[in-house]
Amino acid sequence: MSPQDRPLQPNLAIARVRPLDKVTEVGNSRLRRGWTTGTCATAAAKAAYTALLTGEFPDPVEVTLPRGERVSFALAVTRKEADSATAGVVKDAGDDPDVTHGALVLATVRTAAPGSGVTFRAGTGVGTVTRPGLPVPPGEPAINPVPRRMICDAIAEVAAAARGSGDVEVEIGVADGERLAARTLNARLGIVGGLSILGTTGIVVPYSCAAWIHSILRGIDVARAAGLDHVAGSTGSNSEAAVQKFHHLPEIALIDMGDFVGGMLKYLRRHPVARVTIAGGVGKMTKLAQGLLDLHSKRGSVDLAALAGFAKAAGASEALVQRIMAANTAAEAFAHAAAANVMLGDEVARTARETAAQVVANSGIDVEIVLFDRDGRLVGHAPFGSHHETAPSRNRRR
Repeated sequence: MSPQDRPLQPNLAIARVRPLDKVTEVGNSRLRRGWTTGTCATAAAKAAYTALLTGEFPDPVEVTLPRGERVSFALAVTRKEADSATAGVVKDAGDDPDVTHGALVLATVRTAAPGSGVTFRAGTGVGTVTRPGLPVPPGEPAINPVPRRMICDAIAEVAAAARGSGDVEVEIGVADGERLAARTLNARLGIVGGLSILGTTGIVVPYSCAAWIHSILRGIDVARAAGLDHVAGSTGSNSEAAVQKFHHLPEIALIDMGDFVGGMLKYLRRHPVARVTIAGGVGKMTKLAQGLLDLHSKRGSVDLAALAGFAKAAGASEALVQRIMAANTAAEAFAHAAAANVMLGDEVARTARETAAQVVANSGIDVEIVLFDRDGRLVGHAPFGSHHETAPSRNRRR
């Protein structure tokens, strides 16, 4: 079978040709880096345009990353027609837990009107932007600016080598992309119909959760563009549902920050809103009170001695302090405090608010902390405007 006849139902075994010899150190592990959807789309588009001009698909196809590195990719799909060519590359995200790992990224390139340059179209599985505040305007395919530049540069490179005009329509698609997008925050961001084509360096760093962080930042941008003055970052679905009910917030105000409270706050410091609520369970918020800005279990654990100190500051007896220090989990420690009618949650919230407020200092942002238990009940609160005083508790579990 010739490359031009390779079917559109390929064996999706991930092929890597001349990958960058780079790894990321995480603990004692050496984790392999991968490629962004933008890089894969660029490789597919370059191969397709080459075939459109020359009749032959380069396999492997070499592309240039934003920082100048040259990397090559094997093609999983090729198809040539009279006025278009299609190529596909299987995304390898390395050792990062990326929802698009193993996805088939497709590019179809068609000739366009003279002088039109490169125009982009969303193919099957790639979303369309419907809300302002994202890096591309409403109505455009959800192909971010850096991947667009990479694709334009690749098209120009091929045009120069093969004496083409560079006037093309580039349609990017992702096989099964609409289903994969349901596992992302695209719908909340106003991206409908599929995935976003992302990337700033072209490389996926393992366990950076770059796509998640991207969603946090774009969620803030969309909320600001909609004129909202209050957003709420939550560590998980339970706390998100609870804080939405607590403040009657619209969905667009909800930021699924996960463990990345520091990343969210640092971005807000540069792109402020008037009020930010941070919502989470007792364990995550205790870590924030300890001064941790990355709440993942790999970055740090709840310090029961610190939690006992918070309890003491809230009026716990020495006997309760000792029970908390001997607890197995933060949840158990909170249960001991609740049984003694000690407002541990309010003290944790107050101290967590101090940590968060330091990150956004001098930005004009007012921060609130809310702690919820697994049933969505409020168990700790540091209200807006309470950074210079101890506010009356809204938590009365008896």
